[in-house]
Amino acid sequence: MIIEIIEKKKNGLTLTKEELAFAFEGYLKGDIPDYQMSSFLMAICLKGLTDEEIFCLTDLFLKSGEILDWSSLEGVKVDKHSTGGVGDKTTLVLAPLVASCHVPVIKMSGRGLGHTGGTIDKLESIPGYRTDLSEEEIKKQVEQIGVVVTGQTKDLVPMDKKVYALRDVTGTVESLGLIATSIMSKKLASGADKILIDIKVGKGALIKNQEDANFLSGITKRIGDHYGREVQTVLSDMNVLGRTIGNSLEVIEAIDVLKGKEQSEFSKLCIDLASSMVSMAKGTDLATSKQEVMNALLSGKALSKFLELVKAQGGEIGKLSISEKVFEIKSEKEGIVRHIDALKMAKYSMNLGAGRKKEGDKIDPEVGIYLEKLVDDPVHIGDTLGRVYYHNVLPEEDIASYFTIE
Repeated sequence: MIIEIIEKKKNGLTLTKEELAFAFEGYLKGDIPDYQMSSFLMAICLKGLTDEEIFCLTDLFLKSGEILDWSSLEGVKVDKHSTGGVGDKTTLVLAPLVASCHVPVIKMSGRGLGHTGGTIDKLESIPGYRTDLSEEEIKKQVEQIGVVVTGQTKDLVPMDKKVYALRDVTGTVESLGLIATSIMSKKLASGADKILIDIKVGKGALIKNQEDANFLSGITKRIGDHYGREVQTVLSDMNVLGRTIGNSLEVIEAIDVLKGKEQSEFSKLCIDLASSMVSMAKGTDLATSKQEVMNALLSGKALSKFLELVKAQGGEIGKLSISEKVFEIKSEKEGIVRHIDALKMAKYSMNLGAGRKKEGDKIDPEVGIYLEKLVDDPVHIGDTLGRVYYHNVLPEEDIASYFTIE
């Protein structure tokens, strides 16, 4: 039957829920081999999925594992998902910032596979920080301090985990229907009352153009409506998010934002996303929510909440460290920084050890890149464009060429 299902999708026809269940449940159980599922995923990638197929598939993914229920906890729980960006450390700022506005935050994040570490990798660069909290530990911590950032439980959407691992090695990651299914099944299973999705758009992003971003925005909202959950989306430019790429470096930058030290496009994005989350949770308008967010940031409440979070999960922030080996990137041109190639920066950082080339690779938390100059900054010959923190041999690529200066 799997051959007929593959043929049907290859011909652009709509599949029933029973046919989708036969294929995906069969794959999860091990009845359908990788090579047949790879062929099926490619057919989906090329021919797309209808809204009804996406709803059916989201339901199959969602019900493949446990569905968490946080209704016993007070307050409206708002979750955030980002489709990914280079140096994406927004959760490190958002979780304590939103929680300091008295909105409970339960964030289950993942590890990175590819260019840079995931949120869990970044937090694990803080010695002692625990990312394996049980459901009971999560509830207790949220009741005590209002925020938790931990890894996904092993029983959360196992179908997505298995299918995503295959998509990652078969060139089928960029299917919009599968992206929407993956995001929404995880967010719904995580037990959020309301969901905010930050859709990154651009050359180095998963979503390459405005048309695809608009489609993803629309379908995630329709899935939310289907399950009676409010979903809001924010479309943002894909670039390096802030000044740092690399795990410990990104934690340090997140702390600087929480201290109110860092004024950049990244800090502005964090404030905008936090304002949306507070607005969704409290039913207030964006201007009122933004004022509350700014008060929490400028008063030091957000930073205190971050330190409280780290301590609650066993982390020792004073032991956070970066490599003492530093290479300065010097400019050979004069002008204005017009562009920074985020994707090349990310690959360079991965080659330093800040990301994983394959699952199971060990990440070096102390290495990475700090950008001294950002887009639109003036540059003189001999100026430091950035600093590379490394432990072993530097990659051979000319990292200065990743800056377009005119």
